[in-house]
Amino acid sequence: MPSATVPPNGSFFNVPEAALNDVLALNLTGTLLPIQVFGATMADRRVGCIVNISSMAAQRALTRVVAYGAAKAAIDNVTRWLAVELAQKYGEGLRVNAIAPGFFIGEQNRGLLVNPDGSLTVRGQTILDHTPAGRFGEPADLIGALLWLCSPAARFVTGTVIPIDGGFSAFSGV
Repeated sequence: MPSATVPPNGSFFNVPEAALNDVLALNLTGTLLPIQVFGATMADRRVGCIVNISSMAAQRALTRVVAYGAAKAAIDNVTRWLAVELAQKYGEGLRVNAIAPGFFIGEQNRGLLVNPDGSLTVRGQTILDHTPAGRFGEPADLIGALLWLCSPAARFVTGTVIPIDGGFSAFSGV
């Protein structure tokens, strides 16, 4: 949501409260409500796998996206909290994890990462400079971890946030 993004020459102090609330509602409340609906059925059956969508913005402070980063950090915490809560109350068959995608180009962030001519913006280049894999992610890159987390192979995995980021979260920049 552009109105919740701090412009390069702008100030956090000028980001409208409504824009901050919209981003928090979309990313945090928009995760919690489906968990309440679908998780209740899983709890009744004492089996199920919830996989939340986190972000690199949850683990590392990224410029310009304050509300998004805060909402995704809350997703990480909710993932761990729910993993404990549901396992203790409903047993080991109900697991909660998250995947944390790195940088993937989508319609929401294309203008931040790529210029109209297809070249990288300064921000896009900075991201790739800090991504050892040297590229942006592709949707297919998420599938393996998602399938593993939902499979019996991960039956003892709960409360984790798996980065799928080409090494971004591991790289110190040095």
